[in-house]
Amino acid sequence: MKDKTIDYVLRATWQAVSRMYNEEASKYGATMATGFALLSIDRENGTPSTALGPRMGMEATSLTRTLKSMEEKGLIYRKPNPDDGRGVLIYLTDFGKEKRELSKNTVLKFNETVKQNVTPEKLLHFMEVAEIINELIQDKNIFNQPEKIENEKIY
Repeated sequence: MKDKTIDYVLRATWQAVSRMYNEEASKYGATMATGFALLSIDRENGTPSTALGPRMGMEATSLTRTLKSMEEKGLIYRKPNPDDGRGVLIYLTDFGKEKRELSKNTVLKFNETVKQNVTPEKLLHFMEVAEIINELIQDKNIFNQPEKIENEKIY
């Protein structure tokens, strides 16, 4: 682990998590993106379609495909947004709410398993480091800094 770069560890870990969720979701004829969308849609009040992309970190074209697939499977339905005549609200069907609970339980199981195997202190440090990385990226403080690269072995 010591010779691996931070971005390598993040990417490899996320790919493993993504693969794990997709394997689990495939048992139910779904994908990780579908599960994430189910969890991102407000259970009772629906969610504006324009808010889903940023909430999920998905590009519009990927989100459109995911929502189309979810609608075809009877997980969601769309209604015009009464507050914005051009917008659409996405609602969960009863079937979608059932599948949302399944997705929620899957995420909670993952979290619980990690918590059983990682000390609270290490988990807190992990969250703090992730937050710092996100802030550095959001504030554009990675590539807008003076060059200071040490001779570090990459991968």
